[in-house]
Amino acid sequence: MSEDSSAGTVALPTHKELVLKVIPMPADSNANGDIFGGWVMAQVDLAGGVIAARLAKGRIATVAVKEFIFKQPVRVGDLLSFYSELVRIGRTSVTVDVEVYAERIGLQGRYTKVTQATLTYVAIDHQGRPREVPPR
Repeated sequence: MSEDSSAGTVALPTHKELVLKVIPMPADSNANGDIFGGWVMAQVDLAGGVIAARLAKGRIATVAVKEFIFKQPVRVGDLLSFYSELVRIGRTSVTVDVEVYAERIGLQGRYTKVTQATLTYVAIDHQGRPREVPPR
């Protein structure tokens, strides 16, 4: 990923999968107009779960967040793109990296990395008990 220092934008990752796009709304913001961190965290959890559920071939549950970094504020009306990448497959778990990029209103085609996180999910059965991740 290369930085364009003149515009403050970055190139989107080519080695990760685009799994979610969403626009935060005013109800998701604080009094300053910035989006609540908890709202961003929920969206990241959904984005990471896309790859984890696909590999687990069924139900999953979030069991750990190793890292969560807020690099820039997210604003009402930003178009957020969530890119995920498989990090590790364990016997019952899947670890995924997620990066979030904002396309600001009026700056279409320019992206700012706003958040990154590493999450671990466990495959679960219908009773909520851990189960093995099927072979790939």
